[in-house]
Amino acid sequence: MKRWSRSASSWVPRLSPRAWLVLGGDAISALGSGLTLPFLLVYLHQVRGIGLGVAGLMLSTVALAGLVGNPAGGWLADRIGARRAVIAGLVVAAAGAVALALVHTVWQGFAATFVYGVGMAALLPAQDALLATTVSAAQRPQVFAVRHATLNVGLSVGTVLGALIVSFQTPSTFVLLFLLDAASFLVFAAVLARLADVRVDATAPSLVSGSYRDVLRDRLFLRMWVLVFLLVMAGYAQYHAAFPAYATSIGGLSPRVLGLAFAANMVTVVVAQLVVLRLMTGRRRTRGIALAAAFMATAWAVTLFAGWQAVPLLFVAAMVLFGIGETLVSPTVPAIVNDLAPDALRGRYNGAYALAWTVGYIGGPGVAGLVIAAGHGQGLFAVLIATLGVVALLAWSVGRRLPVKANLIDATS
Repeated sequence: MKRWSRSASSWVPRLSPRAWLVLGGDAISALGSGLTLPFLLVYLHQVRGIGLGVAGLMLSTVALAGLVGNPAGGWLADRIGARRAVIAGLVVAAAGAVALALVHTVWQGFAATFVYGVGMAALLPAQDALLATTVSAAQRPQVFAVRHATLNVGLSVGTVLGALIVSFQTPSTFVLLFLLDAASFLVFAAVLARLADVRVDATAPSLVSGSYRDVLRDRLFLRMWVLVFLLVMAGYAQYHAAFPAYATSIGGLSPRVLGLAFAANMVTVVVAQLVVLRLMTGRRRTRGIALAAAFMATAWAVTLFAGWQAVPLLFVAAMVLFGIGETLVSPTVPAIVNDLAPDALRGRYNGAYALAWTVGYIGGPGVAGLVIAAGHGQGLFAVLIATLGVVALLAWSVGRRLPVKANLIDATS
């Protein structure tokens, strides 16, 4: 038993106590988000009586708010320090969650989703900047990999708990979910209050000497930005849009098997993340990005084949492959971004990086929905596969220009 315990613990990176505090708080916050986000559309439509089309626009408002929240969060992190910027974002998100619990009219719904979205979007780049400074540069792949695993655990547990709590016959159960979500944000904020002496927080305000224009002058970062945008648009965004739409309409997949496919993806991420991190140790980060694109492209190829042959389990296999691709992104992309960022502009670099995710998520689903509705689902997946091939080429191009030290997943643990 002791030998097994030692073996299991050897797979977990040895991170600083500050890093574990941030990761723990983030997991609690993710649990709260898992309680509410899967049920937001249903809540607005069936509980608050808002039309389905309008409720869908409200859901889109959460994503659109990122266009404001991402750059604002990055700027704030550079101005007042990453820790304080995260706390500010958490407080705003908590206010948005409380507002969602109290929604009764259309304008209240739009206002609440906008506030919620701005808070969520602002805390993300600040949190990445904070995590990057809780460990050494060599440990950044480890801390971002662990964050991805704990984030998925929190979201998964929250979704299951939410499904057990809510009842359409008792609208107050939905209100309870949003209040619990708000509480999770505030608990995270309280955890961050223990990090008052984080080194970069004490010096960041005096280091500020730049703007987003300086970020845009960094050509290597701009290549990374385009890479991330394409990866999100052709990969992550289609996980939520093209895959379920194609699997159910063309592949005839039942909601039950679709849920099984998504569950398989989450389990794959949680189980495989630290294993993949160990396997990638000592290898180039950009090679990991290229492999991630390859796994995601393979997932979409399997999805195409599953649609032709109407084999439900192949859709599940596709989500497992996609999950492996995700585990290759988390220890590579954010670590590169933060190695490129000077301390004085770390928040803004992460703000711009988060914006690439936001723009990819906004553009990807809209295009997918229109194309699949027009009966061109197979052509769409062919384009997605080709786009992910471009991502792999961009990773190779970035790898040629990155300093060797910034392009290596270090053996430090």
